[in-house]
Amino acid sequence: MYLEHLSLTDFRSYAQVDLKLGPGVTVLVGSNGIGKTNLMEAIGYLATLSSHRVSTDAPLLRFGAERAMIRAKLVRGEQSTVLELEINAGRANRGRINRSNPVRARDILGICQTVLFAPEDLVLVKGDPSNRRRFLDELLVSLVPRHAATRSDYDRVLKQRNALLKSSRAGKFTAGHEATLDVWDQHMARAGAELLHARLELVERLRPHLNSAYAQLTDGSKEAGAVYRSTIQGVLDDDGGPAEYRTEPSPSVDDLRLLSVDELTERYIQAFAASRKKELERGISLVGPHRDELELTLGQAPAKGYASHGETWSMCLSLRLASYYVMLDDARTGGTAPILILDDVFAELDVQRRRKLAAIVAGAEQVLVTAAVDADIPEELAGRRVTVVPGGIDGEG
Repeated sequence: MYLEHLSLTDFRSYAQVDLKLGPGVTVLVGSNGIGKTNLMEAIGYLATLSSHRVSTDAPLLRFGAERAMIRAKLVRGEQSTVLELEINAGRANRGRINRSNPVRARDILGICQTVLFAPEDLVLVKGDPSNRRRFLDELLVSLVPRHAATRSDYDRVLKQRNALLKSSRAGKFTAGHEATLDVWDQHMARAGAELLHARLELVERLRPHLNSAYAQLTDGSKEAGAVYRSTIQGVLDDDGGPAEYRTEPSPSVDDLRLLSVDELTERYIQAFAASRKKELERGISLVGPHRDELELTLGQAPAKGYASHGETWSMCLSLRLASYYVMLDDARTGGTAPILILDDVFAELDVQRRRKLAAIVAGAEQVLVTAAVDADIPEELAGRRVTVVPGGIDGEG
């Protein structure tokens, strides 16, 4: 699959811009702050309904505009698809597929697939667990779009349950609230089990690709790994850190992976009951996928806090490459090969890592690269050049 045409209206710095693209490598060159990343962000947003730069939609709208539009023409084999996404201020976003009637934004998920590399990826290793959970969930939704509803259902139940727990801290918790909390426990256990089950399967698919990608980018002297830590294992404390002591052994990750959704649901119900007193005291849900951790390792040590700057970058790149390889696995069985986006990444890498990364991605169906100067781009990514200027596109080569 590749992106043939991108059009933006009132998105970020652009009142209107049109960009023609094609298969192979395209490098967008322009000074920093000129708007290159805005173009890549729009493509990534079309794929995931989220930005790699901000957590809300408001900054995506050009100042003073009430809505922004992203339009894209995607080509897969002999078939083309036109996607339109309307990003609205203060109301639900809407999408269109091939100019049909408007649909919910999440109904377009899975049509445009991307893997986006960016300097912000450093938070995948150095940041808090929420960044790694988001990485997993966005990849999960790209592979299986119906899990967008799984995430939405879980978030909705979590919000309701937390509101009820907070009422206990305000002294408004009654016997009736206790019965209501039992009901929310059931709903949250089911939604959490479905999300956990999907995440565990995904991590199992990612792990071999992560280690392989890390070996490709480095001298291969260390193994890269990923271990999913769930709150129902009792290996995390109330603040999401490693538990210091347990009187009973916790089930291993492999044990959890072998459990069905129904069995995981029952585990959550038991965990909610065990943590009820603490949750009422603190007024917050302490158990669930929203507090889980994806622990990244290099050799025997956690990557966070132990990896050097170069190792951290290699781990971040390896996570994105592992995502790409998982999507390619799906493409071989009827899925879609993703568009690779490398947004100002090469300026952050040493010469060796630049060349290794370029050699790995050069053969993808479509690679979109941004850079401030041509000198940042390795020879392996020789391809079409596009010059980005304030407010638009100046020339193509």
